[in-house]
Amino acid sequence: MMNSQGPSGDKANSQGPSGEKAIMTALMCQENFACSGGEEAAFECDECNTLQCQRCEEVLHKQERLQNHERTRISPGYVPYCSSCKGANNGSATGARARAAVRCLSCKIDLCSDCQKRTHSGGNKRKHQVTVYQTIKNPEPQEGPKEDAETLKKKMTEKVASFLLVDETEQIQVEDEEDFLRKLDCKPEDLLKVVSIFGNTGDGKSHTLNHTFFYGREVFKTSPTQESCTVGVWAALDPVHKVVVIDTEGLLGATVNLSQRTRLLLKVLAISDLVIYRTHADRLHNDLFKFLGDASEAYLKHFTKELKATTARCGLDVPLSTLGPGVIIFHETVHTKLLGSEKASEIPEKVIQDRFRRLGRFPEAFSSIHYKGTRTYNPPTDFSGLRRSIEQQLENNTTRSSRHPGVIYKALKALSDRFSGEIPDDQMTHSCFFPDEYFTCSCLCLSCGAGCKNSMNHCKEGVPHDTSRRCRYSHQYDNRVFTCKACYESGREMNVVPKTSASTDSPWLGLAKYAWSGYVIECPNCGVIYRSRQYWFGNQDPVDTIVRTEIQHVWPDSDGFLKDNNNAAQRLLDGVNFMAQSVTELSIGPTKAVTSWLTDQIAPAYWKPNSQILECTKCKIPFKDNDTKHHCRACGEGFCDSCSSKSRPVPERGWGLSPVRVCDCCYDGRGTNTVADGSEDDEGGTVIARKVGEAVQNTLGAVATAIDIPLGLMKDAARPTYWIPDHEITHCFNCKKDFNIKLSKHHCRACGQGFCGDCSSDKRPVPSRGWDHPVRVCVTCNKKPADL
Repeated sequence: MMNSQGPSGDKANSQGPSGEKAIMTALMCQENFACSGGEEAAFECDECNTLQCQRCEEVLHKQERLQNHERTRISPGYVPYCSSCKGANNGSATGARARAAVRCLSCKIDLCSDCQKRTHSGGNKRKHQVTVYQTIKNPEPQEGPKEDAETLKKKMTEKVASFLLVDETEQIQVEDEEDFLRKLDCKPEDLLKVVSIFGNTGDGKSHTLNHTFFYGREVFKTSPTQESCTVGVWAALDPVHKVVVIDTEGLLGATVNLSQRTRLLLKVLAISDLVIYRTHADRLHNDLFKFLGDASEAYLKHFTKELKATTARCGLDVPLSTLGPGVIIFHETVHTKLLGSEKASEIPEKVIQDRFRRLGRFPEAFSSIHYKGTRTYNPPTDFSGLRRSIEQQLENNTTRSSRHPGVIYKALKALSDRFSGEIPDDQMTHSCFFPDEYFTCSCLCLSCGAGCKNSMNHCKEGVPHDTSRRCRYSHQYDNRVFTCKACYESGREMNVVPKTSASTDSPWLGLAKYAWSGYVIECPNCGVIYRSRQYWFGNQDPVDTIVRTEIQHVWPDSDGFLKDNNNAAQRLLDGVNFMAQSVTELSIGPTKAVTSWLTDQIAPAYWKPNSQILECTKCKIPFKDNDTKHHCRACGEGFCDSCSSKSRPVPERGWGLSPVRVCDCCYDGRGTNTVADGSEDDEGGTVIARKVGEAVQNTLGAVATAIDIPLGLMKDAARPTYWIPDHEITHCFNCKKDFNIKLSKHHCRACGQGFCGDCSSDKRPVPSRGWDHPVRVCVTCNKKPADL
């Protein structure tokens, strides 16, 4: 840059005639920019390729285009690098950087011994005046403290290991906050920041993190294969900088969960304090600017409000900043110049802002955007400049302050719970990296197809579906809502529904009025405002007279709107069933006694009387009132159904050759009761009587079954429209028990689902469904605080 200006101090340090060597006693400023060249050098600028005094260094590097130059402070006995062995004009085969042995006063360059022999051993250059640098035989002590500090930092990172934080399906792989602390190997009171990296697949993101934070150790896995070595989100703790380092899956990679992976990247960005966008392209692609611009827009639209809610909901001590993280664009080139290096007045950050503006993207969410470039002439890549930029950003606490690891985990957990679930491909718009479908509810109105505008999983917090579009009427869903016109005109909006009877009528009186005057519409303020058959003729439609109609959206799993609430038939069946059940319960005792006496009268003589059978002869389980007792046709003892389920012929007891019920012992031939010869003749009459009794019982059972069939058809006809049909109910909606003969089905009068008796034993009025008196409701509906 300014190597053409010769330092005036070089002549003062030269002694003797041409071609002689003199000892360099002090390093003088080689810039002569702010000084006269007679001041002692304090810095060596690697990119200016000169030694600089304190004044020249300050004045030169106040310029924005020179601020990022790499400078080294000169310590006593410091020897500069050879000018001919570094940079683009590297003359050595290996590209190694050697210390200078002499300085040529004519060429104004520093030369090592090899370069001096190669360039100044012949011709006119042989007569150039040179000064010799004082070399220290054992130079290690001058850099000993620095090396000791670096060695200590390197040892601190030797035991660091990365772990999978979130997999590719957005599932957090950390059980709880304690597990998060254990895997990070940190304490709850530690104050940490989060640094994450983004970029295209194969650009070396994991390699960059390993060399920037962990001195080249493979904390994050790298691989030379074509397959991506980072799937999901991985994390590790940098104990030197007190930073949670997060490695992400690369963009443009082969994945089956593209939408979920992209949404996951924004969750990581939201909890980060500093984001590194790593690119290995020789020129900055538009994808970089589109990604950051779309991420900024999605962050402000969806994440700012959620982060505020997380702070209040989780009671976090440190508020989560609603302003996004800082961004460092790390640009590595090989064949092209770095951004801003072509013109002295060109500032990289300003060029980047212009690119955003031309693409119509505005990264307003990010607290800052910095550019750090490095040009790699010969590998390996130099990450020292990136490391210094990161350290400067981490020291800045004006926007994002350090926080406890528990706060970081709670923020990630809250965002994962809120923005999760499948993303339908048919609803996707691929015009940007982060479309609204990634973060908004995926439910669509069944009537008009409008999408819900609320955030994902909002129903868990009791927030209903909502959209800004107006709906249209659909006869299939009957999505009308009636409101009382008189109340609406007086400034109140009261929803009303058609129903069988008024709330002031008793159940039976309401049925009678319904048979005479039809259904009613009742307002909580105005009372009964309409009866469908109030007059013999000339009854008007309520829509034209006393109610106003609104069309509302129909969301999946909603309870419905003006579905038929005329439950007169079901109420009549409920009343009949109640009376029949009452009569049955009152008569069950006498009926069982008479049945038991009649059975004993026609039973064979060897049967044990029913009154003496108190428990099963085999399993010894006592019989209850509703349990059925069975006699073994071979031994005559009483058994339960499971201990006498087998059958075989018992001709010795007069039962002929047809199989009849026997106990397990008699079936296996281990029975103790035997019959003497000719006994079947004595018992033949009672056996015949018993056969006749069993035939009568089977006939009566068939008649009862035949009666049950039209009763079931009647129940289906009387069922309200919002009830789930009986044939579609296979198990309890709450406890998931399968229904069978012994487990009856019951409908909740509020939601219409099928439940068992235990899960629907509560009773509450359900005025929205036309049930103004306490009726059966399920446990879920009973917990709702508002009126049903």
